[in-house]
Amino acid sequence: MTVDLGPVWLTLRLAGITVALLLLIGTPLAWWLAHTRTRVKPLIEALTALPLVLPPTVIGFYLLVLFAPAGVLGEPWLRLTGQTLTFSFSGLVLASMIYSLPFVVQPLQGAFEAVGRGPLEAAATLGAGRLDAFFTVASPLALRGYVTACVLGFAHTLGEFGVVLMVGGNIPGRTRVISIAIYEQVETLNYDQAHVLAGGLLVFSFAVLVLVYALNRRFPVHAA
Repeated sequence: MTVDLGPVWLTLRLAGITVALLLLIGTPLAWWLAHTRTRVKPLIEALTALPLVLPPTVIGFYLLVLFAPAGVLGEPWLRLTGQTLTFSFSGLVLASMIYSLPFVVQPLQGAFEAVGRGPLEAAATLGAGRLDAFFTVASPLALRGYVTACVLGFAHTLGEFGVVLMVGGNIPGRTRVISIAIYEQVETLNYDQAHVLAGGLLVFSFAVLVLVYALNRRFPVHAA
């Protein structure tokens, strides 16, 4: 039996890029949510957590509308790059960032809240600037939050189906990820191939959860 590894590599690439970009965007957002006292904080927290409660098909439908060549996001992207966001790898990355946003932001927010302002104020009294204190004091203390965010964001992106199907479709080498490949194998009654792909995803997901729990014990967040 020959297994097509194309969807596997494409999925790993998608998850890796998505998590890297989410860390860049999610870190300042989580830091702001952890320390702000503004009245709009509940609104921003609700928007961030929205992908947790919405059905993936609902998210996928609205992203498909936004990403369309005449859509709010699709039209400027088409003018800028000459390519459409729909049914493209770039569109999958953007959709995955929105769909996996709470799985990265919430662990980081919890870790930053646990660290508190005390270590930063102590660093400031020693002459450290804000960025210096953040990277040398707050970030190392919040390491568990970063590990959890990376693992959960990566694992959640691996298992996407509804959003990927509606935004990216099923184009080999461009948008056919593991979940879509499994669905296709089941549709064609090729259960042996589906077992290989689904079993691999099951084992990987279990392994990353074990890794999260092990690292959480190893690197506890230090409260202020």
